[in-house]
Amino acid sequence: MKDRINKVVLAYSGGLDTSIIAKWLQEAYDCEVVTFTADIGQGEEVEPARAKAQAMGIKEIYIEDLQETFARDYVFPMFRANAIYEGEYLLGTSIARPLIAKRLVEIAEETGADAIAHGATGKGNDQVRFELNAYALNPDIKVIAPWREWDLNSREKLMAYAASHGIPIENKKGKQSPYSMDANLLHISYEGGLLEDPWNEPEESMWRWTVSPEQAPDTPRYLALEYERGDLVGIDGQRMSPAEVMVYLNKVGGEHGVGRTDIVENRFVGMKSRGCYETPAGTIMLKAHRAIESITLDREAAHMKDELMPRYAKLIYNGFWFAPEREMLQAAIDQTQQFVTGTVRVKLYKGSVMVVGRKSPYSLFDEKIATFEDDEGAYDQKDAEGFIKLNALRLKSLARRHR
Repeated sequence: MKDRINKVVLAYSGGLDTSIIAKWLQEAYDCEVVTFTADIGQGEEVEPARAKAQAMGIKEIYIEDLQETFARDYVFPMFRANAIYEGEYLLGTSIARPLIAKRLVEIAEETGADAIAHGATGKGNDQVRFELNAYALNPDIKVIAPWREWDLNSREKLMAYAASHGIPIENKKGKQSPYSMDANLLHISYEGGLLEDPWNEPEESMWRWTVSPEQAPDTPRYLALEYERGDLVGIDGQRMSPAEVMVYLNKVGGEHGVGRTDIVENRFVGMKSRGCYETPAGTIMLKAHRAIESITLDREAAHMKDELMPRYAKLIYNGFWFAPEREMLQAAIDQTQQFVTGTVRVKLYKGSVMVVGRKSPYSLFDEKIATFEDDEGAYDQKDAEGFIKLNALRLKSLARRHR
């Protein structure tokens, strides 16, 4: 017995799957459908979604450019934490879901809808992320996940449904990608196809944003990245907005083969999955941010940040962006960033990012102390003897016992 739904807000891409979902919702729930399409830098036009929604009789259509919001309020706070999941994944898909969930809930309130809907499958992480983030903002919202309800569980059934309901099926010229892809300002991901066997090397033709390191220019590219309070605010002397920074670094990084990863990750729902990612801007930003922190953060603050980071990354991966523990960690992380200001020089070359310079007006690096030359009394090397003896006391006791 389905709940009575009068109006539902659907996360709508304009593609075949979400167009089928829109029609299915109208039929299965006999309800009005509102569509929401977000431009978060996926690199494709979103405006055509309007005509497709109108063709299905949908009257309330939301199409929004959220690129700056996405970069400023989601990606940049995450990069202050140097967040990376399981040592490799820069959370490109994970960090986009709370923004979409937030707008779904807000639009539901604006339009008087009593439910939201998404096109995530019942095997993936995205269903969890959409729904946990939505419930954190509105505990009474109803969520419809068609992939967990309908019997359209094969490509053939989906195509037959589209044909029988007059939903246009686009037959694009050329070879269609066999991969399931998701893109935004931070990354593009690839799953499925030959990647389902983790032994198979990805085809070179799969990658869309980056050239192969072998084909990258033989001349390295230097960039000066300018930071203020932990956020990247300019490149090579030119002030840029958060989204502009990411667009620029994706382009330049991609030209030099930066940002490819091939990962087997542990999904929150319990299975392992293999995915490939291109994250040029994120790869550069992570390296550079750690570099500016290396001269501006106190040792123990930096080490504690590194200890907290895996927990923070896991919260984002699992869908807890709006949970109190993520907000608590964010407050602690943001507090550490008040003096993370300065410039980092990086060298991009054949798929690599190397930090080759860093400076800050708030640097804790003291040349007088660090020098191998005469330090003019800034550091008394004799003091190290007592320091070592005190730290060796317990080790000596343990060694005597073992003997």
